[in-house]
Amino acid sequence: MSRFRMSRARTPRSGDPKRSPSPSSRAGAAQARAPRPRPAWLHRPRGRRALMLKVALAGAAVLALIIAVWPDDDTHGGHGGPADNKAASSALPSPSPIYPISSPPRTIPSVREHRPARGPGYRPVDSTRVIVDAGSGSLADEGKLLAQELGADYALGGQPREGDIQLALTPPPTGEKAVPESYTLTTRDRRVRISGSDDAGVFYGTRTLKQALKGGGVMPEGVVEDRPDKPQRGLNLDIARKPYTEAWIEDQLRQMADLKLNQLGLHFSDDQGFRVESASHPEIVSRDHLSKRDVQRIVALATKLHITVVPEIDSPGHLGAVIAAHPDLQLRDKDGKAVQGTIDIANPESGRIVDDLLREYADLFPGAYWHLGGDEYQALVVKAPATPETAYPALATAARAAYGPKADIEDLATGWLNDRAAVVRSVNAGRTVKAWNDGFFAGGKVAADQGREVEYWTGKENGQRAPEELLAEGRDLVNLNDEYLYYVLGEPNDFKYPTGKRIYEEWTPLVLRGTKPVDAKYAGQILGGRFALWSDVPGAATEEQVARGIRLPLRATAQKLWDARNPAMDWEEFKSLADRLG
Repeated sequence: MSRFRMSRARTPRSGDPKRSPSPSSRAGAAQARAPRPRPAWLHRPRGRRALMLKVALAGAAVLALIIAVWPDDDTHGGHGGPADNKAASSALPSPSPIYPISSPPRTIPSVREHRPARGPGYRPVDSTRVIVDAGSGSLADEGKLLAQELGADYALGGQPREGDIQLALTPPPTGEKAVPESYTLTTRDRRVRISGSDDAGVFYGTRTLKQALKGGGVMPEGVVEDRPDKPQRGLNLDIARKPYTEAWIEDQLRQMADLKLNQLGLHFSDDQGFRVESASHPEIVSRDHLSKRDVQRIVALATKLHITVVPEIDSPGHLGAVIAAHPDLQLRDKDGKAVQGTIDIANPESGRIVDDLLREYADLFPGAYWHLGGDEYQALVVKAPATPETAYPALATAARAAYGPKADIEDLATGWLNDRAAVVRSVNAGRTVKAWNDGFFAGGKVAADQGREVEYWTGKENGQRAPEELLAEGRDLVNLNDEYLYYVLGEPNDFKYPTGKRIYEEWTPLVLRGTKPVDAKYAGQILGGRFALWSDVPGAATEEQVARGIRLPLRATAQKLWDARNPAMDWEEFKSLADRLG
C-alpha cells in the first residue's frame, strides 16, 4: 500500500452517531502518511543538471502557454468565444521535451560501459519504492539498505511504476558463463532496474545508483554494463600496533562498500599488541582489544556489505605480544641473545600455541581466506659473512632432523607455514591460505604448498624473489606493492605517505614490485590488491587524521582494481568527484 493513500471516510449507518477522530488518532494517521526522511543530497537537482532541468522545464512551460493562447486560422484573431478557445487548447498535444544524449554516470570507480540514450534520467520521488523481484528474495538486505539510504519504501514483489527501483537476479544468456560481481543497470521511463547473476553484482549496481544520485542528482538515461577487473579488492588494516575502535572500522567498511571493495585484511597480532579476545590464551591479549562480540558485529556488517574479512596472525615473526607472555618460546642466537618478536620454530610448543589460536578463531572469521603472515623471520635476515645456519645452529639442526641432511632453515620456515596451513584447512577444508612473498623461497628440500596465495609487498628485503619467478611457478599473487600501496604511520624506514595522484596515474595491478609492470601475460594470475594501512608509529595520527590521510589513495586504488585501463577523468576531475561524493 502506498504511504500516501488516504483512508476513506466511513459513511455512518442509520442511527450510528458521527465520531470525530481524537487528536491522538489524527496525529497517528498523519505520522503514518508522512514520507520517510530523505538524505539532503536528494532534495533537488545539483549543478549543471539542475540548470539544464530548470531551463528545459521553463522552455516547455513557455511553449505550452504560447500554444494554448495562439489563435487558430479559423478564428483570425479572436472571433471564437471562450468555449471555443478552451476546446481548441485541450485538444492540442502536450509538448514533449527533447533530451540530449546522456553521459555516463560519474562514480568511483567509474563504470566500464554506458550505452547512452535520450531521456530525463532518473531521480527518486516521494512515492519511490525499492522493489525486489519476487523470485529474488535473497536480495532483501540489498533492497532494504538502498531504501533506507534513499528514504524510500521497500517491497518484495510487485509491478514497478514510475519512480521505482527494481532489483532482480537474472541468469546469464544461454551458453554464457555468469560473470561474478557484474551487473546491468537500466534507466528508462523514469525508473531503474538493476540485475545481475549474483547478489554482490546487484549490490554494486545499487552503489553506482547511489553515487550517481549523490554526485549529480540524476541517474543518466541508458544502460550500464559493469564488472570488476579483479576479484580481490580491499583495504589492509593493522590494528595490532594501533587499536582502532569498532565504530571506526565499521565506518571504513561502509566507505569500502560504496567503492566496490570486497576485502578487509585484519592484522591483529604483532610485536606491539594482540587485539582480539582469546579464550584459549587470554594471557596474550592486550588491554585495548576487540571483544569477540565486537568482531562478530564487524564481520556481520562486512558480510552484509559483501566484504570478506581476512584475519591474519603473523608467524613465525611478528609474535612479540605472544612471546611477552611466553618468553621461553623466544628465538635465541648462537650466543643466547633473544631475537625480538621471533618465535623458536624448533620448539614444538611454539607450533601448539599458534595452532590453538588458529582453531579458536576459525568460526569467528568464517570467510574464505586466512592469512598466515610469514614475513621478516629474523633468523633468515643475517648479515654476511654469517649465514642463518651459523647464526642459529639449533634451527639448522632441527631442519636437518626434520627434512634430511641437506635441509636448511628456509626449509624449516617453509615447513612451519605448511603445517599452519594444514591446521587452517583441517578446520575449514575450503579456505584459501595466504602468506607474504618473503615466506616463499627458491629451491630447497621443502616447497610451499601450491594452493597458498602470494601477497606480494616488497622486493627490498634481502634476497627476495622477483614476482615473475613466483608467477612462472604458476602461483597466484595479490598486489600490496609497498612502493605505492603502503601507508605507514609516522613514515619510518624511509616510507613516505602515498598519494592518490601517484596511484591513479602510475599504478596498475601489474606493477607488483617497484614501478615496473610485469608482462601482461601474467594478468590472470594477479588476483587483485589491497591498500595497506600500517600503524608502526601509532601516536603519529588520530583515527580522524588517518581516515583523511587514506581517503584519496584508497579511492584511487579502488578505481584501478575495478578497471585498470587509463581512466577517462584526469586526476583533478577525479579528486573533485571524490570530494563531492564524500
